[in-house]
Amino acid sequence: MTHQVIDCLGVVLAGGLSSRMGQDKAQLKRLQKTTPPSAKSAHSMLDFSKQLLADAGIKNIVISGDNHQIPDRVSHAGPVGGIYSVLSHYLANSPEHLQPKALLILPVDLPLMTASALTELRLKGELSHKATFFSDSQKNRHHIPLYLPNNAFLNMFLMQAFHREELLANSKGNNKKNGPSVRAMLEQVPHQAIASLNNQVLFNTNTPEQWQQAQQKF
Repeated sequence: MTHQVIDCLGVVLAGGLSSRMGQDKAQLKRLQKTTPPSAKSAHSMLDFSKQLLADAGIKNIVISGDNHQIPDRVSHAGPVGGIYSVLSHYLANSPEHLQPKALLILPVDLPLMTASALTELRLKGELSHKATFFSDSQKNRHHIPLYLPNNAFLNMFLMQAFHREELLANSKGNNKKNGPSVRAMLEQVPHQAIASLNNQVLFNTNTPEQWQQAQQKF
């Protein structure tokens, strides 16, 4: 655990069940462009996602998910559960003045995302002090990836949303979804949508068919 102030903590969300994909999305292999072009290099989506955050200027990066660095505090609680787990981890391990000031959150299933898009998201969020996410050319809102300030609005929402669930969620045989949606969270915090300059970066892969489509664009 770092003992310095973290202006922006990178968070890779890798805790999903990957049930529609049929295998762990974090371990899917993504071909990388190399020099010479005839050579091919494959990295897992988890490593690709971590590298994207690093290339976007994020120095501190954690992985959220049961098989990773910060396990879920509440089972089957979705992306907001992962956010709650990360912030709870830091609260338990660092003094209040060293809590992350903001999170840059990236799911592990965006194989066409770019570091430049994430950099734009972070900079727009830092300038506005608002939760910031992309909208596409059809005006559809994509709530993740997300720049999320760690403020009183967020902390109050998470405390109210998870106090009861944390007591109940780990009871035996409880497989229902326990967490609120990202949209519900954003309704309780100052937020903004910014236009994506490239809709392709928002293409997510939940099924083998979608993964196959994405592979054609690498």
